[in-house]
Amino acid sequence: MRNLLYALTALAVMGLVFWAYRENYGTQKALKQVTKLQTEIAGLKENLGMQRAEWAFLNRPSRLRELALLNFDKLKLVPMSPNQFGDVSQIPFAPPPSSDPAGGPGAGPVANTGSNTGAADAGGARAVLNSPSAKLGQKP
Repeated sequence: MRNLLYALTALAVMGLVFWAYRENYGTQKALKQVTKLQTEIAGLKENLGMQRAEWAFLNRPSRLRELALLNFDKLKLVPMSPNQFGDVSQIPFAPPPSSDPAGGPGAGPVANTGSNTGAADAGGARAVLNSPSAKLGQKP
């Protein structure tokens, strides 16, 4: 009986040694992977910092202004000014739906027959803003 107890204890100790061995090497493998990931993250952060610096360099207002002037014929880019914005009253909203369920005289699509002077002004302003004199900051 004593020999059986010794044998079971020896088997339990060998099982615990095997378990500890596997845990040790599993932990070492995980630590190596963590170190590798931390190195990769540091490299990516450095790369991101360089890309942000490059983005800031490429988006300098003076450089963008020069590019807009060089490509004016293609892009028609001009500086923004307050007269480029319209008023809410210039937007031709759809009429409210009629309350007549039978489809009386107010039902159906309604054509916009009124003159919208705001739209004409905006079109005229757009033509003036895209002219070469507006590009140079001169008054038309």
